[in-house]
Amino acid sequence: MNAIFLRVALDTPLDTFFDYRWVSSSEETNAYEPPRVGQLVLVPFGRQEIVGIIVDIVETTTVPADKLRDVIAVRDALPALNAEWLALIKFAADYYQRPLGEVALPALPKNLKVAKTVSLDRALKKLGKLSLSQDATVQAAPALNAEQQAAVNAITQTRKFTPYLLFGVTGSGKTEVYLQSAAKILAESATGQILILVPEINLTPQFEARIRDRFPGLHLSTLHSGMAEGERLLHWLAAHQGQARIVLGTRLAMLASMPDLRLIIVDEEHDPSYKQQEGLRYSARDLAIWRAHQLRIPVVLGSATPSLESWHGAQSRRYRLLELHERAVKDAVLPVVKIVNLEREKPSEGLTPRLISAIRRRLEKGEQSLLFLNRRGYAPVLACDACGWISNCTRCTANLVLHKGDHRLRCHHCGLEQRIPRSCPTCGNIDLQPLGRGTQRLEETLANIFPEARVFRIDADSTRLKGSAAAAFERVHDGEVDILIGTQMVAKGHDFKRLTLVAALNPDAALFSQDYRASERLFAQLMQVSGRAGRTAQKEGGSISEVLVQTRYPDHPLYHALMAHNYQSFATDLLQERQQAQLPPFMYQALLRAEARELVTAIEFLQQAASCTLHTGITINDPIPMTMTRVANVDRAQLLVESVSRPALQAFVKEWIATLRAMKSRVKWSVEIDPVDI
Repeated sequence: MNAIFLRVALDTPLDTFFDYRWVSSSEETNAYEPPRVGQLVLVPFGRQEIVGIIVDIVETTTVPADKLRDVIAVRDALPALNAEWLALIKFAADYYQRPLGEVALPALPKNLKVAKTVSLDRALKKLGKLSLSQDATVQAAPALNAEQQAAVNAITQTRKFTPYLLFGVTGSGKTEVYLQSAAKILAESATGQILILVPEINLTPQFEARIRDRFPGLHLSTLHSGMAEGERLLHWLAAHQGQARIVLGTRLAMLASMPDLRLIIVDEEHDPSYKQQEGLRYSARDLAIWRAHQLRIPVVLGSATPSLESWHGAQSRRYRLLELHERAVKDAVLPVVKIVNLEREKPSEGLTPRLISAIRRRLEKGEQSLLFLNRRGYAPVLACDACGWISNCTRCTANLVLHKGDHRLRCHHCGLEQRIPRSCPTCGNIDLQPLGRGTQRLEETLANIFPEARVFRIDADSTRLKGSAAAAFERVHDGEVDILIGTQMVAKGHDFKRLTLVAALNPDAALFSQDYRASERLFAQLMQVSGRAGRTAQKEGGSISEVLVQTRYPDHPLYHALMAHNYQSFATDLLQERQQAQLPPFMYQALLRAEARELVTAIEFLQQAASCTLHTGITINDPIPMTMTRVANVDRAQLLVESVSRPALQAFVKEWIATLRAMKSRVKWSVEIDPVDI
């Protein structure tokens, strides 16, 4: 009998790993093959049988013999996760201060973590027919302009870790740079792999179509949370076994196993969707940079409106800046941005006469218009003029949003739904009024003003069903829509050929947000949505592409920078403000959040947490309620910790978390490194 001890990482909130015994008799098998680090194993845990990952193999253990339990089975049909992947997971666990298993196991498809192996066996059998050596022939690609070619040359001639910031105006052909860089790198190796990240699921279909058209002979895997579990397992396995030469996905694809990764691309790198907001709160963009450094390969961060962290990295020469100043399509020019002063041009139903006229001109010429309103539903609130009642959510610090078509009041935070009352619950007044405008109300207004037009809305409500978002965007691309209404879903990545007018409605709220990132995000949103217009050459007799921004603050510097398409000036000013205020990227932060049934309980916990330890070089701010204080009957508060030294902050948080666990409070708490929503 041969016995060894396996250190196994499990998806548990406290311990990094657990020791198990593996026993095998060489007489029972033709060859004695012990388990290897990186293999999955089925082990007993309490009264359950769960799947874990072997992270070490040792000859001795400190676990008493009467408590040591045996491994049930080794998943030896699945190739072991390699040392590079395990190093990535360990770095993420260390940096984001989470147990190793709580990072490693959630990164795997659910069908790998069940007791039975039926799904795994079926997927492996299906993938067994795929060859590693595939046809890398590239379909004809468009000619690049000088700036695009220079970017491709720089990326593909790199033989070491180099972070590139590909800064190009909207429509400058960043995607073509990605594809032609990928083609050159794939041609150099029969097994090399490319990872391409996009911020949102609805951007994957058009990206996937372009990749398949360009590389018809290569296997492409797609990874995102909207996939069925069986489908996700199949695509993950193809990447893990090296059969998928290109992997396209959202942030979760960053943690995919890829044995021969040669290039990482992060499209729209500024997008906040790259930061996971529950569980392991990691930044896929930041992990992409670390993974590229680990593998000594290039990583490309692409954006027309880079995050201030990345722009600062380029300005300080930690990143290499590649610039694309012109639109890729010949004779296509950036749209003219015009500010509509709502103090002078009074709107009716949210639309000014100038905007209505601009839409009518596009309809007459068979062109498309896009109205951007980042507020779904019919109206943000239902109100009574007689007594002042408004439709508050009884479980959250929020209003119930009116969804007229569904005859519902709905909370967008906890999901609470109520029927629209026939009369005011407080005074009985039957004349209840919707206040404000959402995308549904705007759709109704436009249909009344332009009854001959094909008005279409794309938001989270209209695209709830699987595949509905892809079908909706296809309708726009096919010219079946005259006026498109959308939230941030339509603001980036989409190439609408006939779109010549963009209007931004009600953007002013972000100008006065307490979130210091609000203006950065608003500018990015407006630049991105503006970039949907004028992406093709102007046709003879066609309209000049333009963007109309309706605002009550026409002199705000943000709008002036937008009119000039001047990201550089805007970013320079913001970075100066951040430096003066000692905010990221000039300061490193961690955020302790606490949740309790009563706000005072959460605040008391944070006060105790703030006083339980001292550390040089660390600033601990006062605990405060979160902006959205109550969600689903739970009160929330937060405590911000800052330092000019990242190592000092990391050392403090590691010690702090151990102290917080020892407090054994009933308050639910979590620590986030590099928070993006404060």
